[in-house]
Amino acid sequence: MVTRMKGFQKALVLLFAAATAFILPGRAAAALTIEITQGGRSGTPIAAVPFHWQGTGDPPVSLRSIIAADLHRSGRFELLPPSDFLSKPSEFSEVRYKDWRLIKAEVLVVGRIVEKGPDQFEVSFQLLDVYRERVKVGLRYSATAAQLRQVAHQISDRIFYEMTGIKGAFDTRIAYVTMQLSDGGDRIYQLMIADSDGHNAQQILNTTNLPVLSPAWSPNGQWLAYVSFSDGRSGANVWLQDISTGTRRPVARFDGAASAPAWSPDGKSLALTVAAQGNTDIYVLEVASGELHRLTKHQAIDTEPAWSPDGRYLVFTSDRSGRPQIYRVSRNGGKVERLTREGKENAGASYDPTGKRLVMVTNRGQGAGYQIGVFYPASGRTDVLTDGTLDESPTFSPNGAMILYATRLGSDGVLVAVSADGRVRQVLKLTDGDVREPAWSASR
Repeated sequence: MVTRMKGFQKALVLLFAAATAFILPGRAAAALTIEITQGGRSGTPIAAVPFHWQGTGDPPVSLRSIIAADLHRSGRFELLPPSDFLSKPSEFSEVRYKDWRLIKAEVLVVGRIVEKGPDQFEVSFQLLDVYRERVKVGLRYSATAAQLRQVAHQISDRIFYEMTGIKGAFDTRIAYVTMQLSDGGDRIYQLMIADSDGHNAQQILNTTNLPVLSPAWSPNGQWLAYVSFSDGRSGANVWLQDISTGTRRPVARFDGAASAPAWSPDGKSLALTVAAQGNTDIYVLEVASGELHRLTKHQAIDTEPAWSPDGRYLVFTSDRSGRPQIYRVSRNGGKVERLTREGKENAGASYDPTGKRLVMVTNRGQGAGYQIGVFYPASGRTDVLTDGTLDESPTFSPNGAMILYATRLGSDGVLVAVSADGRVRQVLKLTDGDVREPAWSASR
């Protein structure tokens, strides 16, 4: 694919062609591996002690490792290394608080995994305030071996909430697209879902020579909307797929091509880009009735719609000013307002849960390429978070604390999770091939 204004030009290629040029993975259920490439040391110092194991053999998973990785990638915590620990308690009654004050831990996580029977485990944990010497929260879970990773994410979510007052987003899922070349030269596309840390990958869709792009989760996490083609001669269309049953259907039939789906906050509508009769504009489709409403009508290209959290507005990318910039329009149509004015190009914007920030792809000019920026509509300020040249497809985590985006490292297409302040960055990559088009689910 040619050099582009990230999501904007990607949408144009999709509207007018039935092929892409990124090369990706080998195994359908290959896990994304995580590599820490940047870490901050200004978060709350926290010590997570390895969970005490009471059972035969080795524990099925290391809960401490999962919890520590979750908390670290949020950018809010400094995880103290276990090699510094002076003791290893497993419950609050065993804690000598002076041990933890000596290594400057402000909070402490302790816990146990008890094997209760065949494939039955009980997990308990406590979050302790080291300086006040008290239990902030303590919980107990029952789980099978296959559920233990999810329990770890739920513990991370509770710790995050107790420490920040913000709901955690570790026990959520992501979607992404991969593509591999077969021995015969065919392009094999796969739509995948996984836990938020890239584990437990599952294939949702597999197509041959029919690109799959722009996955979007429904608010309840039951459906994925995405863009694909019925056959090699058809135009792009938006499809809905039930995650649990695998049933899929096109959302509607268009006299043209449809792309860039975005669910409304209530899950009743989809905003779409529709290219028909020489125009590319923003439409809203009522999912239940199939009724279609046109929101923009301009000779320029309007694409990549995204809803405000209250459902009253949509932002979108348009080149009506000459180059791609971010605009806003009411959910009912009407006057269009330009939001971004700094930078050479801005595209692919979407809101955080508060509606106060937009994450987008930005080109600041002077050959800098394309990075991920956070834009504040109230002030017009943009904070550039990344330093790549081909960063794209950013999506906020459901709590706004992290951003997931796609980029290239050398010849590999990878996903990167970055804290919303840019201090902590982790790469999610396949062992062989590329991965693109991330989308973060608002629920599990």
